[in-house]
Amino acid sequence: MSTATTANNNPESDPNMKTLLEFKKTVLDEQKQGDKKIEEINTRLEAVKKQIDEERMQLDELRTKLKSVNEEKDADYPKFVELRNNLIEAKNQMKSLDDKVGQAKSRRDRSELHGLTKALEQIERDIQTKKLSKEEERKLVARSKEIATKLHTLKMMHKKENQYREISTQYDELRSRVNRIFRQKEEFGNKIGKLKESIESLVNTREALYEERRQVIHAVREAAAKLEMIDTQLNAIAFKKSRMAHGESRQKKTKEMEERRVARQEAMQERVRRDKEYQDRWNALREAAMKKMSSGEKLTFDEMKLIFGDSAQE
Repeated sequence: MSTATTANNNPESDPNMKTLLEFKKTVLDEQKQGDKKIEEINTRLEAVKKQIDEERMQLDELRTKLKSVNEEKDADYPKFVELRNNLIEAKNQMKSLDDKVGQAKSRRDRSELHGLTKALEQIERDIQTKKLSKEEERKLVARSKEIATKLHTLKMMHKKENQYREISTQYDELRSRVNRIFRQKEEFGNKIGKLKESIESLVNTREALYEERRQVIHAVREAAAKLEMIDTQLNAIAFKKSRMAHGESRQKKTKEMEERRVARQEAMQERVRRDKEYQDRWNALREAAMKKMSSGEKLTFDEMKLIFGDSAQE
């Protein structure tokens, strides 16, 4: 094989093909990196979508709990307001009764309710059993009315105090319940707010990953198009080189055939020339022998053969 043929079969000898092969290697690396990047993005996307689903489930659960708490609030808060109003009213009634008997004195009398009852009973006995003057009887009746009024007022105050304590106890219990409800509302509201922010952030991350994946897929497709173009050019160069090699081979064969034809022709011409020289020499010797025979000279055996022999046999 000639040096030219070897060079044609070696891609490194063709600058264009060498450049294309190097470019193809670069594009293949880009394509592989793109495919790897797409796999990484898909993995991250799956994790983000899974987290979104989980947090949306948590959000639904919290909303269900918040709805239940709101229903509880709607049921208990009107009772709470009513009890608060009742408590204020009972407190005002107690204050009004205090004002009637005088606050400092009524406080002392309230602790002496039993004594006042005994005193009233004693006055009633005195009125019924003792012999009293009209003035003494009038004073005892007046005193009896005063004590009876105080006793009634103190009993009413005790009743109101009991009502107040009962309402206050119910109010405190309901207030604790309502406060717990509002704390839960705030707690669930804060958790829902944070979850919504987290989900929004995750959704933004998901959309960013979708966009990044679209860009990488576009780049990978561009790389595939480049590879197709490079392969087309490489095939064109290979076809051209093959056609040129085939043309060179055919030209070489044609040249070899022409050289053999020329060699055969030259050999034939050389043979014809030699045959002519031989024939000319034979004719000259035969003519000389004929002349010698005509002059009567004695002929040699070779000369006789020249005269009487067949030149074709020679």
